[in-house]
Amino acid sequence: MNELLDAANSVFDDVVAFRRDLHQHPELGLDNPRTQEKILDALKDLPVEISTGEGLTSVVADLDGTEDGPTVLLRADTDALPMTEDSDEPFCSLDPGKAHACGHDAHTAMLIGAARLLSERRDEFSGRVRFMFQPGEEGAFGAPMMVKEGVLEEVDRAFAIHITPNIPNGYAACRPGPFMASTDTLKVTVTGKGGHASTPYLCTDPIPAMAAMITALQTAVTREINTFDPALITVTHVEGGTTTNVIPETVFFEGTIRCVSEKTRDKVRDSIRRVCTQIALAHECEASVILEEGYPVTVNHAAQSDFFGKVCEQTLGEGKFLTMPAPVMGGEDFSYILQQVPGVMAFLGVCPEDIKDSLQAAPCHSNRMRLNEDAMVNGIALHVGMVLNG
Repeated sequence: MNELLDAANSVFDDVVAFRRDLHQHPELGLDNPRTQEKILDALKDLPVEISTGEGLTSVVADLDGTEDGPTVLLRADTDALPMTEDSDEPFCSLDPGKAHACGHDAHTAMLIGAARLLSERRDEFSGRVRFMFQPGEEGAFGAPMMVKEGVLEEVDRAFAIHITPNIPNGYAACRPGPFMASTDTLKVTVTGKGGHASTPYLCTDPIPAMAAMITALQTAVTREINTFDPALITVTHVEGGTTTNVIPETVFFEGTIRCVSEKTRDKVRDSIRRVCTQIALAHECEASVILEEGYPVTVNHAAQSDFFGKVCEQTLGEGKFLTMPAPVMGGEDFSYILQQVPGVMAFLGVCPEDIKDSLQAAPCHSNRMRLNEDAMVNGIALHVGMVLNG
């Protein structure tokens, strides 16, 4: 076994206990006070310089090597999701409506483990390691807030891991260039003229207009966007009407927009405005189109992606690094970090042991998502390897 994996195993039991504690007590958004307290307690005996956030419950810990050198940022997100957990794990969430169904508890626990190992190996690296514990990744823009508070000052490169049950345990994956998608939101209100359902000719029914818009948006993607620069529009919420015999005055729908290039992102926004506005006019209705900007495309730097691949092969073993053929359409606010410093985000395989085909595992954001805790050893070792091999 690789020496770093041996070292990671030495802290494994504590990392598992830490992860399970966070898992049972998930916190949402930018305010994760209990999680922050647990992180501070875990770091208190380490030779690190600690600061906490002003606008969010973040923790930044700096660990200096024995000589001057570059600053490497290692990041973990700490927040959970507003959903119910049905994983049947013995350490399920104790807070109904909150769940660590995206693995942020594991991210945080692995980074705590890496901080312990690197603190024992200060004589093996030059420069500084900055441990970034960030709330608010799930749509609350925690990363850009931490950037404004100075987390990237003097940082030379950055690294983050995201777990996924849909890659086998023992493997890690990434790719240079676009890695994850942008995450914009569309909200459309269609206004007509309400009335009795038996006399639609005396009304202006907004429901057929809305239905036409939803269908046409899918056609706009397939006909206006280059297949090899993909985009995705998913309508997830539709509201309209109150009963069977009333045509409503207004209807509403909303959803998400995912793109992997800024050029296509702009084009899709323009298409949504045009399609909805013109279809509304064709139905003698009005359309109010609101597009809310989300996270930008997460773009891995080519040299850092290549570096991670080499570290992965050295750490996990030959053939354990997977080059992704295409980006995934999930989003990440680590994108804001990668806009300013060279870095890479990678996926860590954590498929549960009882699932033989990782593609059949419940994915992140599923109410039944589980992960193989043994795989956290790999994540700890990869964090350390990205520092020591630099």
